[in-house]
Amino acid sequence: MALAMDLVRSSEPDPINGYRSFELGEFKLTRDAYFATVDWPAKGQRHIHKLPIDYFLRAMMRDVAWGFFYGWVNFDHIFGTKNLYGTVEMYAGRYNEAYHLAGLSYVETFDEPVIMATFKAILADWVNAGFDPFAAPEETSTSVFGPKNGNNFEAIERTRLNTQRMPGVAGDSPLRDEAAYPINRHFLDVPQDDPVVRAEPGFEDQLSAFNLFKYLSRSDVTWNPSVTGVCKASLACPTTEEFILPVFHGNDRVEWFIQLSDHIVWDVQDKETGRPRAMITMRAGDVAAMPADIRHQGYSPKRSMLYVWENATPGLPDRYESGELPVYPVEF
Repeated sequence: MALAMDLVRSSEPDPINGYRSFELGEFKLTRDAYFATVDWPAKGQRHIHKLPIDYFLRAMMRDVAWGFFYGWVNFDHIFGTKNLYGTVEMYAGRYNEAYHLAGLSYVETFDEPVIMATFKAILADWVNAGFDPFAAPEETSTSVFGPKNGNNFEAIERTRLNTQRMPGVAGDSPLRDEAAYPINRHFLDVPQDDPVVRAEPGFEDQLSAFNLFKYLSRSDVTWNPSVTGVCKASLACPTTEEFILPVFHGNDRVEWFIQLSDHIVWDVQDKETGRPRAMITMRAGDVAAMPADIRHQGYSPKRSMLYVWENATPGLPDRYESGELPVYPVEF
């Protein structure tokens, strides 16, 4: 993970727990053995909010891996980021109705390279040896807790797969090496057959196929969509899910889900206020559209496969916010 430390404001390691503290504008972020603490100004004084350190690091890992993603990445009900595509808002309490109405919320906007460099530096310093913020709790150690104990650069330096067309196509991303990516313990029953492609002579390099279920069964991360199909602005982003989506994702466009296996329960809230909107259970074969005015968090009791379709058409957030496009894809 390349770190642009000249963009990062950090302290010397704490003499007791060994971790650095970081500053972004008026925000201050610190950690101890069990918690991350976010500190910000409001109403003439400083306010603090604590998050369990394992939840905080899992959320920050996705924010970095997703490049702040499409819209809001709420670490929890208080703290998060909003992607403005070139700049990024970091907020505390802004999308919590009680905090915001009480005048206790705070928002500051940063150039994307500055906030990204700081978040990467936090991960590099706060993720201890043995802890993998991409893994399900059963698959990683509890070394995240306690004083500073080494690093795990191998885990946090994974990059999200972004194909130009499709994995396995000549000149595009390779398919997963089967020796390097063993079948996940929850997917041992997934067939590993490869499709047979019979192309007419002269078209061998223009036709390709791969077993998506096999591909996903060997995923070594959770809640991290990979771009495995690209057709103009249409992105196929399947992923494997286990335990809890570490963030409440606030949509700035409509997002489509197809449940490929097992099931996920979705907690759906109003994007602006956090008020509850729905609880949805998606089972294999179910299709759902997450509207452009909600936030959502998923619960997957067993590792499952989810097909996520994203529309990457430029300018969509502004068109939804202006009311040009309805927040629902279909009106019944």
